[in-house]
Amino acid sequence: MHIAVTMVVLVTCVVAVSALARRVGFSAPLVLVVAGFVGSYLPFIPDVALTPDLVLIGLLPPLLYAAAIRTSLIDFRRNKRPIGLLSVGLVVFTTLGVGLTVWWLLPVPLAAALALGAVVAPPDAVAATSIARKAGMPRRIVTILEGESLVNDATALVTLRTAVAAMGAGGVTVWSVGLDFLVSAVGAAAIGVVVAVVIGWVRKRVTDTLTDVSISILTPWIAYIPAEEIHSSGVLAVVVAGLLLGHRSPVIQSASSRVFERTIWATIGFLLENTVFLLIGLQVRTVIADLGDSDLAMSTIVWSCVAALVAAIVLRFCWVFPATYLPRLIPAVRRTDPSPPWQFTTIVAWAGMRGVVTLAAVFLLPEDTPHREVFVAIAFFVTAGTLLIQGLTLPSLVRRLDLPAPDPQEDHLQEATVYQRAARAGLQRLDEELTGDEPQEVVDRLRQRSLDRANAVWERLGGSSDPPSVQYAKLREIMLESERGEVLRIRRNGHMDQTVLRHVLDALDVEETILDRSAEDTTAEREVELVPSGNRGKCEDLRTYVDAPRPRTPEGCEQCLKEGMSWVHLRECMVCGYIGCCDSSPGTHATKHWEESEHPVMRSFEPGEAWRWCFPHHVTG
Repeated sequence: MHIAVTMVVLVTCVVAVSALARRVGFSAPLVLVVAGFVGSYLPFIPDVALTPDLVLIGLLPPLLYAAAIRTSLIDFRRNKRPIGLLSVGLVVFTTLGVGLTVWWLLPVPLAAALALGAVVAPPDAVAATSIARKAGMPRRIVTILEGESLVNDATALVTLRTAVAAMGAGGVTVWSVGLDFLVSAVGAAAIGVVVAVVIGWVRKRVTDTLTDVSISILTPWIAYIPAEEIHSSGVLAVVVAGLLLGHRSPVIQSASSRVFERTIWATIGFLLENTVFLLIGLQVRTVIADLGDSDLAMSTIVWSCVAALVAAIVLRFCWVFPATYLPRLIPAVRRTDPSPPWQFTTIVAWAGMRGVVTLAAVFLLPEDTPHREVFVAIAFFVTAGTLLIQGLTLPSLVRRLDLPAPDPQEDHLQEATVYQRAARAGLQRLDEELTGDEPQEVVDRLRQRSLDRANAVWERLGGSSDPPSVQYAKLREIMLESERGEVLRIRRNGHMDQTVLRHVLDALDVEETILDRSAEDTTAEREVELVPSGNRGKCEDLRTYVDAPRPRTPEGCEQCLKEGMSWVHLRECMVCGYIGCCDSSPGTHATKHWEESEHPVMRSFEPGEAWRWCFPHHVTG
C-alpha cells in the first residue's frame, strides 16, 4: 500500500505541476526540479531513492524508445557526422577533462576520477528534447541534439564500465577502452537490428490493435535485456530498434495501430519524462545528508562541485566549435554541408543539460570508491546546475541570438506539395482501376476527396485568414456537436444497442480529430518572401521560368473579373502573365489556363510569397 500511495502522489504532483507550469508559461522540467528540491525537505514527503536498476532498467529503455520511434531515421543519417562527434567524441573528451579536473582537486585514483567524468559526460535525452522544442530552435539543431542524446548514454556507460573495471585492475589503457566500446557498440547494434526485424515481422502479421501496441510497449526491454546480458550496450540496442521500427511503422502497422501507439507512447513519455525531473529534485536532502560522512573539508567539496560544473560546460564549448568548423576545411564536406552561422554552434554548445542518467550512473560506482559520497554530490550538482543555468537561459539565448524558428508557412508549402503529389498518384491509380461501370457521381466524389486535403493546405498560404477549409471545419464542428448530442440523447433513452451507439460515437470522434483546423497564418506581413527549399535544380521548367512577366490583370483573376466570380488566392502564369485563381476557388482558372495553354510554371501572386509551381512535374521552386 505504501508503494501505491507513493506512486499516486508522484504522478499527481507531476500532472499538477506540469499543468501549472504550462499555464504560467514556465518550462515544466525546470519547475519540477525546483518542486522536488522543495519537497525533499518537507517532513511528510517520503524518501524516494533513485537506484541504478530503477533508472537504467525501469525508466531509461521506455524513455529512449519513445524518443527513438519519433526520430526521423533519414534526418539521423543526414546528420550522422555531427551526432557522432557529439555522442562519442564529446563524451570521451568530457570524460577526460572532468576526470583530470577531479583528480587534480581530490585525493582519488585517476581511474575513479575518470569514472566520475564518464558519469557527468552525457547530456540528457529528456532535457534536450523537452527544452529544445519549447525554445523554438531550428529543426536541424533539435535533430542533432536529439540524436546526440540518444547515443551518448551508451558511450558514457561503456566508458564508465571500463573505468570501474580499471579501478579494480589498477590501471587504465586506451586499448581496453576502445576495444570494450567497439565490442559493446557492434553487439548492441546487431541486437537492435535483429529485434527490429523480428518485431517488425511479427507486428506485420498482427491485425489486432491492442496486441500490436502491447508488443510495442514490450519492445524496449526485449532489446535492452539481451544486450546487457552479453555485456553490450542495452541503451544503444533500444535506440537502434526504435529508430528502425519507427521508420518502418507505415509498412508494418495499420493506421489505427499507429494512431493508438502514438497516443500510448506520448502518454508514457509525458509521465516518465516529468517524473524523472521531479525525482532529481527529491534527491537533494539525501545527497546533502550523506556528505556528513565525508572526511574532506566542505570548502574542498564545494570547489570540486563548482569545478566539475564549470568544466562540463566549458569543455562542451571547447569541443563543439572545432568539431563544427574544422571538418568543413575539407572541400568535399564544405560543398555538401556549408558552415552554419556561429549562433547555431553557440546554441548546440550551450544545450548541455544533464539529467537522470548521470544521477543513476553515479550509483554504479563500487561502494569502496574513495569519497563516493562526494562523487554523488558532484554528479547531482552538475545535473542540477546545468538544468537550472543552461535550461533556464536557453530559451532567452535563442531569442537573443535571433535564431529562425521553424516557419509555419514554409511547412504549409512543403506539406501542400506532398499532398498534391500524393493526390496525383491516387488519381492515376483510380484511372487505372476504373472499369467504366462505376457511377459518375462516385468517381467525381473520389476525385474531389483526393484533392480536398491538398487544397486545404494550399489555402493556408496567402493573406486570407478564413479560407474555405477553415470555414468548413468550424461549421462541421458545430454540426458534430449537435450530432453527438442527439446520439447521447438516444443512449439515455436506452432503446438502442449500446455497442451500435459506441461505434457511432467513435466514428464521430474520428471525424472530429481529422478535421482540418487550419492555422490562421498570413504572409501579408512577412519580412522575407516565402520560398521553398531548393527544388529548382531538379526541374528544367523551374530553372527556365525565373523572372515573372508583367501581370495582365494585377487587380485580380482575369476570368473571375469577367464572370463576376470570387476567388481565394491568386496565381500568375510565368510565361504570359495571366492572373488566375487557385484550385480552392470556384473557377480554378489557374489550372484551367495551364490545361488550355500548357504554360508549365505559375507563381503565387499573394503578398509575401515568391514560390512557383511546375504543373507537369508537380514540384515547387
